[in-house]
Amino acid sequence: MSIVILAGCTESKETDGQVGKDKDKLQVVTTYSILYDIVKNIGGDRVEIHSLAPVGSNPHEYDPLPLDIQKTTDADIVFYNGLNLEEGNSWFEKLIETAGKSGEGGPVYRLSEGVVPKYLTSDGNKGEEDPHAWLDIRNGIKYAENARDGLIKVDPTNAEVYKKNAKDYIAKLQDLHQHALDSFNKIPTEKRFLVTSEGAFKYFSEAYEFEAGYIWEINAENQGTPQQVTQIVDLINTKDVQVLFVETSIDPRSMEMVSTETGVAIGGELFTDSLGKLGEDGDSYIEMMEWNINVILKNLVNN
Repeated sequence: MSIVILAGCTESKETDGQVGKDKDKLQVVTTYSILYDIVKNIGGDRVEIHSLAPVGSNPHEYDPLPLDIQKTTDADIVFYNGLNLEEGNSWFEKLIETAGKSGEGGPVYRLSEGVVPKYLTSDGNKGEEDPHAWLDIRNGIKYAENARDGLIKVDPTNAEVYKKNAKDYIAKLQDLHQHALDSFNKIPTEKRFLVTSEGAFKYFSEAYEFEAGYIWEINAENQGTPQQVTQIVDLINTKDVQVLFVETSIDPRSMEMVSTETGVAIGGELFTDSLGKLGEDGDSYIEMMEWNINVILKNLVNN
């Protein structure tokens, strides 16, 4: 990936419909849509946010646009996930360096700070951190706390606003986590097995007592190879898996191949690396997690 700064860059429309920037608001950049939503809930009307990887895209490997460079350069604060998410092609590191935000003291904050990492096990990735911590809602709460603390650090004048917004939002996340526990208690233990394209559900599985299988472990690696397909087909047959899932931000063809090989139907779509489009299902962090809970519950109780 190459990052080129274009001289005389003109302003263009944001993904959230805004043009230019509001100088009265804190200028914030997040690396992808889930972080955008969490930070927006904490910042409220005191922040203007630009999300780098757009809804539906793969934040593991992103190619920043000139507007992304401009927004990151102008940002008062930048939030990223960490845990090996933005490391594909070193795109985020290069962007931060180009935007003059690298080095000690730069206003760049890792929202997964404090999360106990899980690690990848596949060849070529073994020992690397698994980035999908937000799929455990308790970690989503940590993200919200870190967003609050980062915003207060760069904008102490509005500290009380950020504290109140965080308190209200975290209470909703705590209720959602309890709802997930109560819902999944309806699924017999022997049915608590998730098969997805990407192995994104390690944190989720530990939090909500599931086992997880996948075709490939992380989107940054080769996807849907014959060996990967053979391995998951064998696992499905061994575990007598009754339903498969595919992610909204993933090409479904590999899972469709697995479904054909095993005769096991794809039960529904799950959100992992991206929110849904604005106005559609899963268009916020809370909505995407509610969607996932409902789709899993419906399919694993009835199969």
